[in-house]
Amino acid sequence: MAFRVLDATSFYAGIPFASQNISYTTPLVFEEVKHIKKNQGAITVLIESNRLKIVEPEREFTEMVLRKAEETGDHQHLSKEDVSVIALCLQLEGELITDDFAVSNVAKHMNLKVVPIMTKGADRISWVYFCPGCKSSFSKASICPICGSKTRRKSSKR
Repeated sequence: MAFRVLDATSFYAGIPFASQNISYTTPLVFEEVKHIKKNQGAITVLIESNRLKIVEPEREFTEMVLRKAEETGDHQHLSKEDVSVIALCLQLEGELITDDFAVSNVAKHMNLKVVPIMTKGADRISWVYFCPGCKSSFSKASICPICGSKTRRKSSKR
């Protein structure tokens, strides 16, 4: 059985509340979502019934995710929570439940199984950075070295 690792969007979509399966998340994601159904004590019930386990990913896996996010160009679009959940999925060799495209892209580049929630998901994406001012393209740049404008990114498939 593959370990299911949940990001914040999974909680907002109600995934752990509608399943009897054991799921995992990180302390950072837990802090972000613990207010959901707080009045009903739903997350407390998940934890007490061992249907939700909160695990801190090991540092080496977090560092691997940060390196891969840098390579893919997604690092600026990932929060600490996002990095932690990808790292935990990598550590547990699990499947990541998410609809976040940046999270999904980094996870797929790390050969992790990604299960979308409410979208059809996305294939691996390679990014190209372009300057809206002078129309130049770059492999990586946040500021255009030609005109000084802030660059934007788009899929290299476009």
